Amino acid sequence: MLALVREVSPQLAQCELTHLERAAIDAQRAMCQHRDYTQALQALGCGLQWVPPLPQHPDGVFVEDTAVVLPEIAVVTRPGAASRRGETPTVAELLEQHTRVAAIAEPGCLDGGDVLHIGRTLHVGASARTNQAGIDQLARLLGPHGYRIEKVPVAGCLHLKSACSFVPPDTLLVNRDWVDPRTFGSLRVIAVDEREPQAANTLTVGETTLVSAAYPHTRRRLEAAGIRTRAVDVSELHKAEGGLTCMSLLLE
Repeated sequence: MLALVREVSPQLAQCELTHLERAAIDAQRAMCQHRDYTQALQALGCGLQWVPPLPQHPDGVFVEDTAVVLPEIAVVTRPGAASRRGETPTVAELLEQHTRVAAIAEPGCLDGGDVLHIGRTLHVGASARTNQAGIDQLARLLGPHGYRIEKVPVAGCLHLKSACSFVPPDTLLVNRDWVDPRTFGSLRVIAVDEREPQAANTLTVGETTLVSAAYPHTRRRLEAAGIRTRAVDVSELHKAEGGLTCMSLLLE
C-alpha cells in the first residue's frame, strides 16, 4: 500500500476552522507529530510518497480532502473552502502517475473527508464543505465503475469522517450525536466514549487501527471488541480540525 502525504505548513495556525474555537498551535510540534504519524504508516507496511510542500497553504497537510481514491479511478475534489482549492493540482499530478484521474468541477464542492467507503458504496456527508452538485458529480463519475453513492446528513462536526469511521470488515466507530449509524446498514456499531466526542476518526491499515492518543477511553472500547489498535499522538493537528484519516491518501 502507498500513502500520499504532505508536510505540515509552518502556517498551520492560520487553518480554516468551522466547529472549533481557535487555539494556539505549535507548528513545530505538529511537524514532529506528523513525522510520528508517517512513521506509524511505514511500520504498518505503507510506502510513502510525498506530495510537494505548500507552505503557503495552512491546511495542505490534510491531503485526504483533495481526492477520493478507488482501485479503478481517483477523483480529485473541489474543496468547499475556497482557500484550499490550490492544494489539488499537486495531488492530481501525483495520482496521474498511478491511476486514471477525474475531477469535480464548479459548482460542485466535495471534501474527501466527507466520503466513507464501505464495499461498493460511498457514503457522502452533506456537510458545510460538500454540496449536492459535488455529490451528483461523484455519482456520475463512479457509477460506471459499479459504485453507489449514498448521501448522509451530518450535524455538529466538520466532515462525515469526523463523526464515524469504518473498521474492516464489519465495524463502525461512531459519534451517535453527529450521524445516525443506521444509515450504514447492518454493521457492528461501537460508540465513542461520551468524554471523547471527537474520537470517531480512526485509520485502519491492514490488521491495525490507528487511534489518536488523545482518546484512550474509546481506544479501550475498540480493544475490548477485539480490534488491534495503535495510538498516535496528533494533538496539535486536532486543533486544526484534523484527524488520522485526514493526513494521507491510501492507494492499494
